[in-house]
Amino acid sequence: MAIITNPTHSQYPVIVTCERNMVVKNGTLLSFNDIEILRNHCTITDFIEEKEFAICAIEIQDASSLPDIYTVMTIRQFFAENDEQATLLVSRAKALINWRKNTQYCSICGSKLKNSLQFTAMECPNCKKIHFPRIEPCIIVLVNKGNKILLARHVQRNQDIYACIAGFMEAGETAEQAVQREILEETGLTVKNITYRGSQSWPFPSQLMLGFTAEYESGEIHTQEDEISDAQWFDRDTCPATPQPGSIAYKLIHQEY
Repeated sequence: MAIITNPTHSQYPVIVTCERNMVVKNGTLLSFNDIEILRNHCTITDFIEEKEFAICAIEIQDASSLPDIYTVMTIRQFFAENDEQATLLVSRAKALINWRKNTQYCSICGSKLKNSLQFTAMECPNCKKIHFPRIEPCIIVLVNKGNKILLARHVQRNQDIYACIAGFMEAGETAEQAVQREILEETGLTVKNITYRGSQSWPFPSQLMLGFTAEYESGEIHTQEDEISDAQWFDRDTCPATPQPGSIAYKLIHQEY
């Protein structure tokens, strides 16, 4: 991985991000030929080339001055409209850019980090510690109770939708233990028959979502007020607004696993 002035592999797709958005042309990723236009119309704050995944990742400060041939869309919308290979490239590009922004100095000795010439990593020139990209595992679970499913409205979510219970894994936990703990903490319910369904990279900023289903065992809903504003049992056919396609939550709710 390297920050470069002149890309060396013109066949790589160019992934351009701006905060939680990305820039596309005709609905697709950009190419080598777009790089010079980007340089002339906006400030590039990071530029990464990674041979292993065959991508160039660019972060720009502001997309408002780009020519009309480009469109700004949310990364979530791109996930909803594209296949797994395209979303893999975008997820990795965004996660690496996020990680680099938050990994400037060595946590061992405090020295300014440099790009590793061998790995996709940052290296300390002083103590030689190698810092690899960070991934934060999370669980997300859909709880079933007969023909009903448990959905919750999260306090910190910026959309007025109902979604699955989710949360970060704690040190020492198995994924299944995290499922039980998060459900109990946030809703007061206990569950059984926890079943793994699939996973998804979610680079906001660096999560790996591990998806599960579980069956209701006991308890009444008592929400954790600082996390959950409302939680209810819903019929699958009469659910409120839920996460859009392209998310693991959508797949769990709509039984696509």
